[in-house]
Amino acid sequence: MPEYYPEGTLVAVQTAQPIDTTLDYRAPEGGCYLGAYVQVPLGPRQVLGVVWGPGIGGFDLKKARSIVKAFDVPPMREEMRIFLKKAGDYTLTPMHAMLRLATRVPGLSDPPSMRKIYRLGEAEPDRMTDARTRVIAVLEEYGGLAFTLKELSEAAGVSSSVIKGLVAQNVVLEENTPRDLPFPHLDPDLPGKPLAGGQIAAAASLREGIRSHGYGTTLLRGITGSGKTEVYLEAVAECLRQGRQAMVLLPEIALSAEFLTRVQKRFGARPAEWHSGVTMTERRRTWKMIATGEAQLVVGARSALFLPFRDLGLIVVDEEHDSSYKQEDGVLYNARDMTVLRASVAGAQVVLASATPSLESWVNAQAGKYKRLDLVERFGTAVLPEMRAIDMRGEDLASGTWISPTLQSAVRARVEAGEQALLFLNRRGYAPVTLCRACGKQLECEHCDARLVEHRFMKRLVCHQCGHEEPVPEVCPHCGAEGQLAAIGPGVERLTEEAQAVFPEARIATLSSDLFSSARALKQAVETIATGGADIIIGTQLVAKGHNFPLLTLVGVIDSDLGLHGSDMRAAEKTFQLMRQVAGRAGRADKPGEALMQTYQPEHPVIRAILSGDEEEFWNAEAAAREQAGMPPFGRMAGIILSSEREGDAMAAGNALARADGPLRAAGAMVYGPAQAPIARIRGWHRVRMLVKAPKGVMLQRAVADWVAGVNLPRGLRLSIDIDPQTFF
Repeated sequence: MPEYYPEGTLVAVQTAQPIDTTLDYRAPEGGCYLGAYVQVPLGPRQVLGVVWGPGIGGFDLKKARSIVKAFDVPPMREEMRIFLKKAGDYTLTPMHAMLRLATRVPGLSDPPSMRKIYRLGEAEPDRMTDARTRVIAVLEEYGGLAFTLKELSEAAGVSSSVIKGLVAQNVVLEENTPRDLPFPHLDPDLPGKPLAGGQIAAAASLREGIRSHGYGTTLLRGITGSGKTEVYLEAVAECLRQGRQAMVLLPEIALSAEFLTRVQKRFGARPAEWHSGVTMTERRRTWKMIATGEAQLVVGARSALFLPFRDLGLIVVDEEHDSSYKQEDGVLYNARDMTVLRASVAGAQVVLASATPSLESWVNAQAGKYKRLDLVERFGTAVLPEMRAIDMRGEDLASGTWISPTLQSAVRARVEAGEQALLFLNRRGYAPVTLCRACGKQLECEHCDARLVEHRFMKRLVCHQCGHEEPVPEVCPHCGAEGQLAAIGPGVERLTEEAQAVFPEARIATLSSDLFSSARALKQAVETIATGGADIIIGTQLVAKGHNFPLLTLVGVIDSDLGLHGSDMRAAEKTFQLMRQVAGRAGRADKPGEALMQTYQPEHPVIRAILSGDEEEFWNAEAAAREQAGMPPFGRMAGIILSSEREGDAMAAGNALARADGPLRAAGAMVYGPAQAPIARIRGWHRVRMLVKAPKGVMLQRAVADWVAGVNLPRGLRLSIDIDPQTFF
């Protein structure tokens, strides 16, 4: 049991408010435990806090205010407080901001009580309306999860009377139930899919790690379609047998529906979920049941890392290389790296699963820090697709078109055979640039230094930085010329338009995040395609992540060179990962697949590595180049972003920091910049970037903290520190 503080004892409380220290309060009536979640007075308000330890004192104790109440939930465990402290120290994030990540739960202070919830029943309505259809669709999408009346009406966009009408016909069930019921028991001994070959050995190794009840990280590398999911679900099963809790992180909410179905089949019940698509009612239930140990398995997004597990034994990071695990606003952290930290504190195992691992994980496995397991064969009868380059320098391509004659022929042959083809272009919208042919001006966002992207299907221009939208103008806003606005370059919508002209008889489906208003709509589109509802699929990187299309036998990559341009040190790695992932969509069943890559640089080392399939050679070459340059993972980096509403203030602050670089030089680090960020203005804020670079062994966080603390920056200036930056925009 944690330490107990009797009523009136002076205790230190950490709040989630922007205050740099704990605050002293008296323990409430009935006392409280170390780690208790409490409500405390702060000025005229009452705020959430956590009892962090004994009070510090040093003031007139008669003036100490009392904790208003301690919440009826298990106290924050010591391992969570240690994790938050270490994660904050690593990312240079103050504790109040870290605590906010761990207390993002609605109604934490609500006492246990009864409530009315609504689920899908078995009956059919006497008649269907659009409103009723939306209610039923929402309930089906969430697989039996409970809604309050308000949540269901908001999610479906209907009035409460529509739901009550369905209740009267038993189409929707209204139940009185205690809040926060435990999740159904998951049975780890139900049979999973039969394993074969390397899967058996890999699963046995993971089970052995779970039984050790200690920390360890394993890189589970398996080619696309090799059965990585079945293997790590065996590790989940062993964790549940040991009576411990498990967590699986996914990079995209869109992937969760298919994955949850697989989990339900494997363990006989649906696990807890934690992501932005979960209702507030279910978020509260999930948080509390995790804290009490009555949720065995959680499937979630990166923020699930901060849930209050009672006995965490396993964390799986699926598609561990995915860039969406990096939080790019607020608290800047990489969930993959923080997973390893959390597991080391909790004595848990980590499985990093990917067909194309991040270079950081590959290097850690090479160095022996991580165990490595390889799955080199596709599951069942499926074989890897044949990969070939289409040299665009020899293709006769008309102006304003992007599907080469060679690729057209290959697509036509597959469609005529009753199979599916995928045309891949990692660019949303219709065209990345809209230009006036009369004055030469490009249409740009009024809030950002970014071009507006035409989304013709929505008849809108959209800024992909701040989300600003506006109608497509009929005349140039700069010179007033009529009919002179031209779309430059391709996006998936323009590719769809071209495909409709080239293949007029084919059924074409476009998969892009912009085109779906909800996860439900995307799920339905994916299911339609998987059952043969389209001949040609046109998509962005959304299609590269985990979807299984049994009839898909051809992948055509429209612009394989797109990711090779620019100064991003990870450009080669990202391109390699994305091309291998998207090519892996082909030939997933008993039909052999083919991947064709349109490129103007077939001799480029990355293109050659993708085509040859020699991944080890690529990683070795990429690691050698990074090591020679002293770049991560062989060196340390920190990004500094200075933002101001007044142009020039951010640059002036950057120059002041550059002149005061003594603490960095003393530690062996160097600072580069300041320089305008590649996107110099976002949402009206002018941005300047600096980069700190240091050898591997330098205590970078301490040096950066001392450096920044030594400069008085003007009020109204935002300074953000990004340890281990992934992007440089």
